Parts: sequence; structure tokens; C-alpha cells
Amino acid sequence: MAQSIQRAINLIRRSAEHPLSLTEAAEVLGVHKSTALRILQTLEAARFVRKTGAGTYVLGSGIIELADLAIGSMDLRQFAATELRQLQRQTGHTVHLAQLTGDEIIYIDKVDSPAFDAVKLPSRIGRAVSLYASAVGKVILAHLPREERDRLLAHVAFERYTATTLADREAFEAALVQVKEQGWAADNGEHDAYVMCVGAPVRDSRGQVVAALSITAIEVIATLDQLMESLPLVLETAARISQELGYTPPDPPQQPVA
Repeated sequence: MAQSIQRAINLIRRSAEHPLSLTEAAEVLGVHKSTALRILQTLEAARFVRKTGAGTYVLGSGIIELADLAIGSMDLRQFAATELRQLQRQTGHTVHLAQLTGDEIIYIDKVDSPAFDAVKLPSRIGRAVSLYASAVGKVILAHLPREERDRLLAHVAFERYTATTLADREAFEAALVQVKEQGWAADNGEHDAYVMCVGAPVRDSRGQVVAALSITAIEVIATLDQLMESLPLVLETAARISQELGYTPPDPPQQPVA
């Protein structure tokens, strides 16, 4: 397995340098052309290389997308870091920042609350969060084009984790409409019955939702109603991060003069 991975890495690197023929690929790997072709076809399916009209292979868009996502995540964390930590101090609750990466929503930053010393939240930077049973998941999915959301949810089994889980697609879609209209989302113990969250969208310079931030508390520390008292701070923090990313909110509609 390690040898196969190393071979794939070698081909990706070489295809980034110049168009790679099947003959050269076989020579680089020291294998028969049929073996080189199978590796190239696997990389092509993942869009890590692309076959040209001349029959050679060049670097594919998949690698470029991964690089963009990685750079975007690092930039976003840098822009958001101060604001996330300020929000944690203001509310006393754990703060998360999550982003859609590939087919998963991943925590890219987390600021722990000292109130959770005795009870550790399962969330970790780099760990995926439920697409449908989380506040950040709802925020991000609510603002995706319908076809992209359909693609992400096509193979999701809507499991009922708790009594409040939105365990069917129809109910979830209705909730997303409301999330998009109101501009925030809540998680009322929908994945873990004792964990409550409130989340808001982060937008880039184009106005696209590129991430979501949330505050999280266990119910013995704060009920959802108590957590909602900090919603204005969550929204303000998301707005400031969005402005750091170049987002300019639209002007409110002018009221007609009486």
C-alpha cells in the first residue's frame, strides 16, 4: 500500500512539472505500462491528474481545489482568530468555526470554555460534524445551491440520535428554509441530547457563505433559551469576520417618504 501511494505521489509531482506520457509514467515508476495506466486512471477519477487531447497527463483540478481549500482555511482561521476568542470571553461558551471541505463540514478552529473542564465536548479541530444534526451544518447547507445540497445529502442516512433530531429529509429541508430566512441556526440537543448550539454564517467578498461559527454549551451550563440570549453577539461576530473577508452587507431598503 505504501509503495502504491508513493507511486501516485511521484506521478502527481511529475505531471505538475510537464505533460506526462504513459511511457514516461511507466519509466518513472519502473513498472509496466498497464500498471502505470491503472494508477493514472485512478488519479484521473479523483481529478488529481487530467488526460489531454494529446494523450498526456497534466495536473488536475482536484489538486488545485485542495490547495485552494487549504489556503482558504488557513486565511479564514487567521482572520477569525481574534474574533472567536473575543466571543468566547464575552459569552463564556465554547466557540467553533466550521467549513465545508469536500463532502464534509469540518471544524477548522475551536476555542474551549473553561466551564467544560469536567465534561469534554467531542468536537475537535479537523473532525467532521454532522451535516444535519448541528447548527453549523444547517447554516452552511441552508445557503448552498439546491443541487449541491442534494449531492451532499444523497447518501446521508437521517439517523435519529435524540428525540429532537430532524430525522427525515422533508423536515430538514423545511428547517433550512427557516434558517436561511432568519440568518442563524440552533441545535437543540439534536446529535447529543446534552449539547446546545447557536450558529451564524460567515460570508466572503462575493457574499457567499464560506463558513459558520457557533457557540456551544452543555445543558447543565446553559439551556438553549439561555444560549439564545447571546445570539446578537454571535451574529455580530460573524458579521465582523465577514467584513474582514471583504463582505459588504447590502443597504437596507429605503422606506417610502410619507
